[in-house]
Amino acid sequence: MAKQAGRVARGARMVGKLVLLLMLVGVVSGGIAYWRSSNDCPHPDRAKPTQAMRAYIHCTYGPPSALRYETLPRPVPNDSQVLVRVLAVSVNPADWHEMRGTPMIARPSMGWRVPSEIAMGTDFAGVVETVGKRVTRFHPGDSVFGAASGAFAEYVVARESRLMPKPARITMAQAASIPIAAITALQGVRDQGAVRAGSRVLVNGASGGVGTYAVQIAKALGAEVTGVCSSRNAAMVRAIGADHVIDYTTVDFTQQPDRYDVIIDMVGNHPLGTMRQVLAPRGTYVMIGGPSGRWFDPMPRAAATMVYSWLGDQPMHFFIARITQPDLDVLRALIDSGKVTPVVDRTYRFDQLPEAMAYLETGRARGKVVVSIP
Repeated sequence: MAKQAGRVARGARMVGKLVLLLMLVGVVSGGIAYWRSSNDCPHPDRAKPTQAMRAYIHCTYGPPSALRYETLPRPVPNDSQVLVRVLAVSVNPADWHEMRGTPMIARPSMGWRVPSEIAMGTDFAGVVETVGKRVTRFHPGDSVFGAASGAFAEYVVARESRLMPKPARITMAQAASIPIAAITALQGVRDQGAVRAGSRVLVNGASGGVGTYAVQIAKALGAEVTGVCSSRNAAMVRAIGADHVIDYTTVDFTQQPDRYDVIIDMVGNHPLGTMRQVLAPRGTYVMIGGPSGRWFDPMPRAAATMVYSWLGDQPMHFFIARITQPDLDVLRALIDSGKVTPVVDRTYRFDQLPEAMAYLETGRARGKVVVSIP
């Protein structure tokens, strides 16, 4: 027995030493990666490009004031791409997370010390300037909306599959607000939540960028929708189709007797165990947003949704939306039919884009925040 106990003790010490060694290697390699991380930010003394454009970039992580308004070379499309003259862009929470470099757990993919990708922005609307020789769906002069990296610029190149003709009934500013927010709402409501006619749906955060789309898409699918928002946004949430509105400043929906088939949660301000109590016995919870933090949030809550799903009959999902041509087409059809209308809170000038980012960070925006480019 004594010999066996001794072997176990020696084994435990070896495992402990190995863990410490791995932690040390991780710290050293992380430190090296941190100090060696760099990007290709332009030097102030560089020569001005002949085919130029104005664009916002971020060379360091920080507040909106750290964004740089630069003159850059105009992008050139390849055979499968489209060059778009951008007339409007929208800002998203993903943009300010990228700007701030948070949460820190995501730094390996974003860049440890400085951002590895300096271009910013994704959602845009504008007019086709030129097309690659393999592009068949678009021609110069077409009004389009879509998604592409580096959209905070006067020109952007995009894959043909990530562009859609702009619906005639909406403005460029409204069109620029569609891609990320509307795709996220569509995939959350239709795919993750499996909302159908007659479903009782609660949208927590109904007045935000994704929330306004989620309310309208759920209604288009035939659901009975309850929107949770502040009193200042209640009238707007009713106007876009919510059957019921709960003012969270006076009523806690988790303490009410109503039960829902689907909860679409943009806020994450109630424990998951409490949210399960608000669901129908086999209801579905879909986490789209959650608490933000410098280091890990919202990842612990996202991981917890999987644990709760394993432990019960109420599915709980966290997902990251993926922009696809079929879903952009579905959204265009919903907007063309009048079933969905983009909600724009404020529109800023291009030279005010940092102010637009700062306003988005306050969390007070109702609908989308858009920047127009003359």
